Amino acid sequence: MNNTFANKLKGFLPILEWLPNYKKTDLQGDLSAGLTVGIMLIPQGMAYAMLAGLEPIHGLYAVTVPLLLYAIFGTSRQLAVGPVAMVSLLTASGIASLNADSPEQYLIYALTLAFLVGLIQFGMGALRLGFVVNFLSHPVISGFTSAAAIIIGLSQIKHLFRINLPNSEHIQEMAVAIFQNIGEIHWITFGIGVIGIIIIKYGKKIHKSFPAPLVAVVMGIALVAGFDLTQYGVKIVGDVPSGLPTLSSPSFDMESWKTLLPIAFTISLVGFAESFAVAKTIQAKHKNYRLNANQELIALGMANFGSAFFRGYPVTGGFSRTAVNNDAGAKTTMASIISAILIVLTLLFFTDLFYNLPSAILAAVVLVAVSGLIDFKEPVHLWHKDKFDFTMLVATFIITLTLGIETGIISGMVLSLLVVIYKASRPHMAQLGRVPGTNIYRNINRFSDLDVKENLLMVRIDGPIYFANVEYIKDKLDKWIQERNDQVKMIVFNMESVTNIDSTGAHELNEWINTWRKAGTDICMTSIKGPVRDVLNRWAILECVGADHVFVDDNSAVAAYEHTMDTKTLEKYTPYAIQSNIKK
Repeated sequence: MNNTFANKLKGFLPILEWLPNYKKTDLQGDLSAGLTVGIMLIPQGMAYAMLAGLEPIHGLYAVTVPLLLYAIFGTSRQLAVGPVAMVSLLTASGIASLNADSPEQYLIYALTLAFLVGLIQFGMGALRLGFVVNFLSHPVISGFTSAAAIIIGLSQIKHLFRINLPNSEHIQEMAVAIFQNIGEIHWITFGIGVIGIIIIKYGKKIHKSFPAPLVAVVMGIALVAGFDLTQYGVKIVGDVPSGLPTLSSPSFDMESWKTLLPIAFTISLVGFAESFAVAKTIQAKHKNYRLNANQELIALGMANFGSAFFRGYPVTGGFSRTAVNNDAGAKTTMASIISAILIVLTLLFFTDLFYNLPSAILAAVVLVAVSGLIDFKEPVHLWHKDKFDFTMLVATFIITLTLGIETGIISGMVLSLLVVIYKASRPHMAQLGRVPGTNIYRNINRFSDLDVKENLLMVRIDGPIYFANVEYIKDKLDKWIQERNDQVKMIVFNMESVTNIDSTGAHELNEWINTWRKAGTDICMTSIKGPVRDVLNRWAILECVGADHVFVDDNSAVAAYEHTMDTKTLEKYTPYAIQSNIKK
């Protein structure tokens, strides 16, 4: 009893799994990774908060309590949780329609969104609904991510060029606005931004642990302070409040909830898909612990609750930070705890240092981060390998770019489902022939020189027979019968690959059997799985087919057919369908 309770508690609080066995040898890697990611989080958190339409300080708040909560509840030991570019853009997109009256009101909407995301993710985890994210196929995520990365990049042009641009997530509107205002570029701001991009982009070539974003921040602050660039129009962050985040409360106004729920669902699914994908990649390299999709949802839900009640905004696991965390030697989520401590120290003692930080540097941080999200190889790869998936990727990409983030991801999910339904409605079907000199039967379209009898049609259906595909199956069978000039005297259904038959499938199968027999074409079945045989018995299909027309394998059915040509009877053959006690 006690062991059962302890195991359940460890399942809900994975920190209890690794913390009691924590080794001193792990501390070096966790300390190195925690400090490296913490340093990385400072400029990233501030930049992503700005992308979300919030004051930069809220990006730092979002990497304190949320990190600690994930460290307690998360099953991944290397995942680095916090603000990411995609979720930040989705946050800005979702709140924009509420037309906040003030920054304070905007913040309340952000807190509410974080609370809703936490509620959805925690609820999905508690109800074991982690599988839902599978409806976001890889091509959809790839197309959506690439399009969103372009939109994010264009949204930062106003900070990089210091020009006035509307807040929009439609590429056509952004492109027109940039073209109209391109002559207003503030060249000093642009120069600082370009220097920042170069440092962040190529700093890693010096050494993989080189804190390029932090160096860019220091450089930007030094340039502004040293040359008093604010008097020349360079926009800076200004006062950054010091101290720990105070308790906050989301709004429980139902009207706000109705508006924010669609984007909350989008963030929940996209955030979890991104987070779990990178967590699986890293876990595969270590293999000393297990990931649990439902517990990950609970952990991310708790992290978002932390953001909602401590002045943050929606968070998830990030690709780049997790990779850095792993490369820097993280062994457990102690690394995240160390990162959170570093952010707390920054909030307590060092916020004044960021007063002269140029907004162009934060834009540079975002631009470099999202440039890696644009995937050029995947569409080329899919074009050669899978046209269906290529079409989904391109459609999601174009819809996201032109109609917006939320419409793009919902369209992508719908497209994924439509493709699944389309493929399920067209199961693979094969005509079978005998390999000469054997009792083996194979697909006549894949093997040559098979023995095929003109008046014997052997068919294998690879998949369930149900309401969505019965018409396709019947049309295919009719076509094959017509191709043989209606000379088919016997249809042999190989059922080894049929996994299920629903009520519609059973009804149609019964109709087919009666119709064919009235037209002079007999039917028999082979290799029926136990669960499918149970269904056929329940709907009296085997009774309709006839116990003497059901066989263990194809060879028995063919032998019976050949005998029928001589004796016009199948009575000699003992079928297994009548042996109801046999389970296959």
